[in-house]
Amino acid sequence: MIQSRQTLEDDSGICFYHRVMSLSNAVGHSIRIDGEGETDRQQNESATTLTRRQAQVCIWRFYQGRYFGTGHSHQACIYDQDANTHQVGGPSRGTRFRPLSMELPKPLFPVAGHPIIEHCFRAITGVAEIKEVFIVGYYEESVFQPFINTVSTNFPQLTVKYLREYQALGTAGGLYHFRDVILKGKPEKLFVLNADVCSSFPLEEMLKLYNDKDAEAVMLGTRVANESASNFGCIVSDAHTKRVLHYVEKPESQISNLINCGVYLFNTECIFPAIRSAIKRRTERPRLLSYPSSENLESSFYQADDDDDNKENAVIRLEQDVLSDIADSRQFFVLESKDFWRQIKTAGSAVPANALYLLKAFQAGSEELAKPSANIIPPVYIHPSAHIDPTAKIGPNVSIGPRVVIGAGVRVKESIVLEDSEIKHDACVLYTIVGWHSKIGAWARVEGTPTPVTSHSTSVIKNGVKVQSITILGKDCAVADEVRVQNCVCLPYKELKRDVANEVIM
Repeated sequence: MIQSRQTLEDDSGICFYHRVMSLSNAVGHSIRIDGEGETDRQQNESATTLTRRQAQVCIWRFYQGRYFGTGHSHQACIYDQDANTHQVGGPSRGTRFRPLSMELPKPLFPVAGHPIIEHCFRAITGVAEIKEVFIVGYYEESVFQPFINTVSTNFPQLTVKYLREYQALGTAGGLYHFRDVILKGKPEKLFVLNADVCSSFPLEEMLKLYNDKDAEAVMLGTRVANESASNFGCIVSDAHTKRVLHYVEKPESQISNLINCGVYLFNTECIFPAIRSAIKRRTERPRLLSYPSSENLESSFYQADDDDDNKENAVIRLEQDVLSDIADSRQFFVLESKDFWRQIKTAGSAVPANALYLLKAFQAGSEELAKPSANIIPPVYIHPSAHIDPTAKIGPNVSIGPRVVIGAGVRVKESIVLEDSEIKHDACVLYTIVGWHSKIGAWARVEGTPTPVTSHSTSVIKNGVKVQSITILGKDCAVADEVRVQNCVCLPYKELKRDVANEVIM
């Protein structure tokens, strides 16, 4: 029998179980608690009275906010969409970017020397007509205020404001909720960007296609391998006219390898009536329940009580609830991008995204990047306050944050080293994210498994078990001298004194 929400909240073991289940579902590792023995997912489930569907309610309590932005004559909307947009609990951080999202929201995580969301802002500035940007999310305004101050200084032509969403409304629902603010300047066009996307964001090309076709909507698409397509929204289009004929979000069968990139351009007279129609349809025909599978737990639905049912039906998602209706219009087009694109969903996916943005900056001749030398293999970003020993070999595809100290003979490749970290002499760091204030000892080796930047997966199979290909050290972790760490996710404030591989260390 399913326990009530109150029973779950009163259960003394709920926080521990919530952390273990959400992490094990997200990364597929075995779980080790503080280095004292190993417990696999099945043992955790048998050791608690909570069932898998009850655990789903717990996971829904973690919520990743969404971020929108708007402009005047044209608008740009930025949002960060996680799988928990249909959660029914209170606001919290998303789970898939853990342990990095324990310290700050995913859009503010630094990739290639800048917060993820700032790369969206840089693309927006390429469209001269955009003058105002709104960031809409679940977090307290104080969390984003330092970033807003920074982008307001760096991009003085943009007015940036934060609007807080107090209830989960979905990507389309949040857009509709703030429609009066968005439409105050009477814009004709609306750009919508997904903040957890790594892309070149060809907004000018989308605008040109929009104008040439007299379109009501344009989305950005890209081609992926057939076996990966069903993990994304799939687009069936006319190859000659580029018109969208059919759109399905994460289809069960193969229909197309042209996928939705999460970047849109809408006519404001089209998108808001479409969302209104979706809301009306949801009211008349509430969303049906479905039973979660182990592979898609976070994106399933669960009805705990009548109040939760009302909240669930209030969530309107752009991809699932609105785009398929717009596809019925003859004025919905897709711009197929030939440039780089990938999602930044899990913590490990920040490493290939870092490589893509660094390569883009290198090809553009950015002055921010470190100058190539015998021991600097481009592209590499090094913060001016970092101290790098001249004998250390850095790169390619490395970002080093403020006040980082790297000792003699160190090798760093395909990694992100966050601020105030220290890597002692002769250590080796490969395919890794080193968390804030972390320390790696002398002759230590911290590594993940090489992952092509073109791959949309950051997991590999080791001994028949699916594990993360990128090693991640949370905040204030320590790796002792001569210790080897491979394919591990380490939560904050842990000290590793022995060799570990293919584990989540809690």
